[in-house]
Amino acid sequence: MVFALVALVVLALLGAVHRYVWRRFVGDTTAPGSRLRRAGTVAAFVLPLLSVGAMTSGRVGAPFWLQQVLAWPGFLWLACLLYLTLALLVGEVVRPVLLRILARRDRARAGAESGTSSGTPAETSGTPTEVPSETRPRTEELVKSGSAGVSAPSDAVARTASDASGPVAEPEAEPAAGTSAPAPAPHPSRRLFVSRVVGGAAAAAGLATVGYGAYGVLRGPSVRRITVPLAKLPRAAHGFRIAVVSDIHIGPILGRAHTRRIVDTINATSPDLVAVVGDLVDGSVADLGSAAEPLAALRARHGSYFVTGNHEYFSGAEQWIDHVRELGLVPLENARVEIAGFDLAGVNDIAGETEGQGPDFGSALGDRDRGRAAVLMAHQPVVIHDAVEHGVDLQLSGHTHGGQLWPGNLLAELANPTVAGLERYGDTQLFVSRGAGAWGPPVRVGAPSDITVVELASRQA
Repeated sequence: MVFALVALVVLALLGAVHRYVWRRFVGDTTAPGSRLRRAGTVAAFVLPLLSVGAMTSGRVGAPFWLQQVLAWPGFLWLACLLYLTLALLVGEVVRPVLLRILARRDRARAGAESGTSSGTPAETSGTPTEVPSETRPRTEELVKSGSAGVSAPSDAVARTASDASGPVAEPEAEPAAGTSAPAPAPHPSRRLFVSRVVGGAAAAAGLATVGYGAYGVLRGPSVRRITVPLAKLPRAAHGFRIAVVSDIHIGPILGRAHTRRIVDTINATSPDLVAVVGDLVDGSVADLGSAAEPLAALRARHGSYFVTGNHEYFSGAEQWIDHVRELGLVPLENARVEIAGFDLAGVNDIAGETEGQGPDFGSALGDRDRGRAAVLMAHQPVVIHDAVEHGVDLQLSGHTHGGQLWPGNLLAELANPTVAGLERYGDTQLFVSRGAGAWGPPVRVGAPSDITVVELASRQA
């Protein structure tokens, strides 16, 4: 029931946003019945359907080729919708300012034209000049001055009446001298002009943002390096380097080439150990097993280790655990191994609780020697308090993507103790990776993908 209500709210919100975007980009800028309006209206219905298809096709078991067909336009449109809407909202502030500026300019121009086209009042007035009454000829004088004939007085009276009331205006096509004809409405209208300017600027800004964010994901992650001092780390382990990679998200969009770029980037850092901290895939082994095969080429002196993320439990976690083991990675399923100078532990993701395979900190950390430094691999940062309780020195996590799409980082902060980077909780330090891939839209804005080389430092060195 709750899920249905949330779904209805989300659909209503998406419908309202699409209506707003259509109105600003199509309704306000195109003529009724025009080809552009028809095309924009069709897109306003088709694009959200593609997005829904992209989000649901994998969950309902659609063929993988269909998932790939829907994923690119469907997920990219979601990113475009976000940044087009944000750009339009900024435009709502600019729009009335532009309208006022243009209205003021038009009034100033009209005043200037009126001033230059008018002369002295007497010369330009379309009405006759008033004649003082004492200088007007009296009717009796006009009668006396008339020549013979009975009709003279009546003619004079008629002329006098005509003179007294001014000239009789005859219908004319042109306006009287000194008056200006009504100015034709500007074409395009001021409001249409502003709508097109604001809409064009919003489209350019939104699409450019999405384009740059997509380029960053497809180019591959960059390498970051941090040093983390551990109080219990022996001098012999000083300088030990762990390549931390999370949220690779191999799927319908990011495939084998994406995996190869990540493996090459990791190997170029010559790490002592590789930690793959969950959310490796978005799909089944049958569909994505070959795309994950480049992981077999990972090279590290002390090996490569893997823990599950929440997306593995959407994709067949047991099958993926078996597959990564075949590729040479060591899955840590609520387990621990001893590395030279410290313990490396890993716990299942909390999403596994629905399958009875959730995190078990007792199994992973309960019987260890607390005099040794402990590094924990756990996909979600929210388990940091369990790590503190079990005496972990450093927790390596992912899951947040650093927010992935600004302002998504604000939402991520509400659900996670740390969104990205290194923070301390009591005696435990938590490092959260922004991830090497992307979920949903293959776009990152304000949260570039990365692989982080964590160099452990001994205080005894």
